[in-house]
Amino acid sequence: MSLYVDISKDLGSFRLSAQFEAENDVTGILGASGCGKSMTLKCIAGIMKPDRGRIVLNETVLFDSEKKISLPPQKRHIGLLFQNYALFPHMTVEKNLMTARRTVERDEKKARKAVGEMIERFYLTGLENHRPDQLSGGQQQRTALARILLTNPRLLMLDEPFSALDGYLRWNLELELMDILKEFENTVLFVSHSRDEIYRLCDKACVMDQGKSTPVVPVKTMFDEPETLAACMLSGCKNYSQAQPGWDPDGGEVRKRWVYAKDWGVRLECRHGVSGDIAYIGVRSHYIHILSDREEERPNMFSCRILRIVEDVFNMVIMVTPLNPGSDSARLRLEMPKEEWRTYANGEKGNGGDIIRVWIAPHDILLLRE
Repeated sequence: MSLYVDISKDLGSFRLSAQFEAENDVTGILGASGCGKSMTLKCIAGIMKPDRGRIVLNETVLFDSEKKISLPPQKRHIGLLFQNYALFPHMTVEKNLMTARRTVERDEKKARKAVGEMIERFYLTGLENHRPDQLSGGQQQRTALARILLTNPRLLMLDEPFSALDGYLRWNLELELMDILKEFENTVLFVSHSRDEIYRLCDKACVMDQGKSTPVVPVKTMFDEPETLAACMLSGCKNYSQAQPGWDPDGGEVRKRWVYAKDWGVRLECRHGVSGDIAYIGVRSHYIHILSDREEERPNMFSCRILRIVEDVFNMVIMVTPLNPGSDSARLRLEMPKEEWRTYANGEKGNGGDIIRVWIAPHDILLLRE
């Protein structure tokens, strides 16, 4: 099943502008709270009506503002898993599932058989007569997902499915969901503010920022080569600076692979030529390396003062500021294994003082547009 979305909706101070395509895979929409992710799903499902645009699912036009087409939700054959699961509170698990199955299967015997198979598949055996308030969060989620799949949806949409669950339960359910999505033969839209969930569960993804979506790209491309500052920040990058492309401190010929990090006050060499529309650079925390006093200079080396050292669960987090920053608020975050930091701090790789030399490999600099 292929999905084409090109819609806009004005809500006074907020404007949604979503344009993307997905086909027979798990496509993620990554964005912060309030960016328009859930609104996009509601427009696709028919719960909300866009002001303008077009939505097409496998050659069936669900919405077209010019042609005055807007199919009701029940005719779109779309399954939407809400954040709160939206189970009927007065019905048991079995009745919740039967209600869904009867929308596509009139034969009572066949409907009950399908429900029984789904109860077994989703590990709900023994819970058939429980109401939603008697179920755990994970049991509610499995019931809601089973109910959706019983309607044979042509498109499955999951809206922050793990947001209400604790960490341990979230991980176990994520593993279960991976298996379920592999068996689902149609397109899946997975909405989340968690970069980790998007990375693990999705084949492709786009970023939504302040109501506007970016093009869909392979999920690894989104993390390895984000194109915009918003995409870079949402993918987890902690270090970024305003940038001036092709900057030459000697006033000579502009060098296409150079960029000046304005906030950090340093000139950096990049792997590729820096185009004129580059407005920012980003560097991930574990790609900023400490250079000991005994080691020779490297490309993109500059000195920093240590501001703070924080011990995380598995890594050490080192907060530093360049010695000659371009901004008073210039901060860099370095992360490294605890043992590597201990070796450096104990003086085996340097003096362990407050002033350190750091370096960034040219290929680890992310070139970003607005």
